[in-house]
Amino acid sequence: MAFPLPTAAVTGFAPANTYDAHRPSYPPEAVSGLLSHMGLAGIHGAKVVEIASGTGKFTQLLAAREEEFEILAVEPHEGMRRELETKNLQGVKVMDGHASKTPVGAEWGEGCIAAQAFHWFATAEALTEIHRVLRTGASFGMIWNVESYNQPQSWPTSSTWERDLSNMIMELDDGHGRFRHMKWMDVFDEQLKSNPIQALNDSLTNNMPCFSLPVGTDKMEWTTWLQPEQLWKRLSTLSQLVVMNDEEKARTREIFDRAMAREDCVKNNKGEVPLKGCTFFAWTQAL
Repeated sequence: MAFPLPTAAVTGFAPANTYDAHRPSYPPEAVSGLLSHMGLAGIHGAKVVEIASGTGKFTQLLAAREEEFEILAVEPHEGMRRELETKNLQGVKVMDGHASKTPVGAEWGEGCIAAQAFHWFATAEALTEIHRVLRTGASFGMIWNVESYNQPQSWPTSSTWERDLSNMIMELDDGHGRFRHMKWMDVFDEQLKSNPIQALNDSLTNNMPCFSLPVGTDKMEWTTWLQPEQLWKRLSTLSQLVVMNDEEKARTREIFDRAMAREDCVKNNKGEVPLKGCTFFAWTQAL
């Protein structure tokens, strides 16, 4: 089954094994925090739909938990889906599908999660489909790892080398919404339109999809130490860099190298740089 994907996603995530090798996992405390807010923590055998599961960075953590969740991992990108399938995760069924059209029965899930992905499909169509697969009162959760170079511009940075990398990423915008733009929140607010009470009443009486507001949010800050080359490899998994030609990538590498040479880019005795970031998570309930 083929689903339309943005060219930036089709090409940008084609090297799925590289993505899987260099993208970070999620802190266990953040995963537990999200699941607690969703009402899934401690619920043995709960049915969870993971939309846009990718190579399974988050799926692995769900599958390893003591709750022994029943997980349907839905992923439209063939290369990423194959990478996930090779992991043979316990309790996980990998499926071809898209956020706006999933091969999941109505009201099947006790929870639905999108990890590092909702910004790609933050549309009313996708939200309607997510609502369809959830039982009434079940929660939809979103989680992102957000490095300092890829965070919203309104968030503070503590060093010039981080700002250099952040400015570089901002200049590579390709018109597709990313987490850093924070536009993904708009699809929830659009439910209210001009009359929030009427919007809720219409949802409840006409079976129109509606999610609780305000969307709950939290984040967990962290610092990880990486060799400059490791950091470059992580940066290179961003879809905007993957699609570059050799000349463009060489210019980008020059900017990166200059940032690494900044006086305030203080390295430890192993030559590693401190990459700061956070794991940001959000949740809302199907009404």
